[in-house]
Amino acid sequence: MKYLVLGLAVLMYALVIAFPQRKSWFTLGAAALVLVFGVVSPAQAFGTLVNWNVLLIYVGSLIIADLFIYSRAPAALADKIVDSSPTLGLGVVLVLVMTGLISAFVENVATVLVMAPIALALSRKMKIAPTYFMIGLAVMANLQGTATLVGDPPSMIFASFAHYNFNDFFFHSGRPSIFFAVQLGMLAGAAYFYWYFRKLGAEKVELPPEKVLSFLPTALLLLMILGLAAISFLFGGLSVSGPWCLLLGLVGLAWYVFARREGVKKGWELVKGLDWDTILFLIGIFIVIGAISEVGLLEDLAAFLARLIGGNMLLGFVVIVGISVLLSGFIDNVPYIIVMLPVAASLAKGLGLPAELYMFGLLVGSCLGGNLTPFGASANVVAVGLLKKEGVRVGFGDWLRVGVPFTLITTFVSAAFIWLVWR
Repeated sequence: MKYLVLGLAVLMYALVIAFPQRKSWFTLGAAALVLVFGVVSPAQAFGTLVNWNVLLIYVGSLIIADLFIYSRAPAALADKIVDSSPTLGLGVVLVLVMTGLISAFVENVATVLVMAPIALALSRKMKIAPTYFMIGLAVMANLQGTATLVGDPPSMIFASFAHYNFNDFFFHSGRPSIFFAVQLGMLAGAAYFYWYFRKLGAEKVELPPEKVLSFLPTALLLLMILGLAAISFLFGGLSVSGPWCLLLGLVGLAWYVFARREGVKKGWELVKGLDWDTILFLIGIFIVIGAISEVGLLEDLAAFLARLIGGNMLLGFVVIVGISVLLSGFIDNVPYIIVMLPVAASLAKGLGLPAELYMFGLLVGSCLGGNLTPFGASANVVAVGLLKKEGVRVGFGDWLRVGVPFTLITTFVSAAFIWLVWR
């Protein structure tokens, strides 16, 4: 059975890498075969392995993110930032920083979509190619998606595995947590972009004024954040976080359909436009990785890595971060994270270290590694597609010129913080 599950998992991963646009088909197909072969029962799969709470958090936050974009509040804020900046270079960097901060609470692709028109308009006014501005949006969004529980699916998966609540991303066991590691990386990334854009000059650029349609989506976003913090304090864990996020999403959807009078048809289009492919993908991958764990393959992988690194704590940390960065530049980090979290925790505990040391290293490496290549993360693919619509083609080398130094700088700074605080 172990070899059967291993072969099935390898085939599934190969197909996901080769045909990423059909990734949910392959994971659901592999999950169906796992059930047919009796590796896990349907009750175990859908009652234990599939984390419905994480999925509800994701759906609710996606709805709120779409409404936040619809309200035009981020665009209006970006206008104010650019208008108040003493130089254009600093204005561009501050827009990138704002993009990252929004992405800490809003899905990465949605963040890039809402900020892209601002970047394109600024580039036209400044008479510069928009390539590196748009790449900056994507990599900053990917970076900050790691910072909070609702920023990106890998963070939600980590929280579920490690039993982290929303507040634990800020402080855990009396120590500063992953949020602060990411913020240090963000500061290093902002300094890198300032070095690149510093010569744009001080001439003011006026953007078409943006009018906020409503502040209700902003209020819903803040309620989601405050509610998650309160739930973490009162209940611990993620037990009711999913229903809370979904409830707020449904309130927002009702507001959109009835109060804004957009109608049922547009409301349905909004729901259909959510990232259902990733949701289905997660359902399949939860079941397959559960089967891999059930037959003991994760323990085998942990034992192999333990033999490889011996008792060298720093080598183990560097291996986990380095491999995660390299692999995530080319493959989807969600299945990788799900496989490697128990392995990283086991390795750390075997060396007498806090499990967070290697798990945080895994999270940072796999999320920031997606910035390496134009296809390492969905936000990257979207940014390249938007540039193509503008008649600007981004070659592999064009992306690497920004992606490689940005990834190395931000990963090193974030990983160094984790090592110093958590070893």
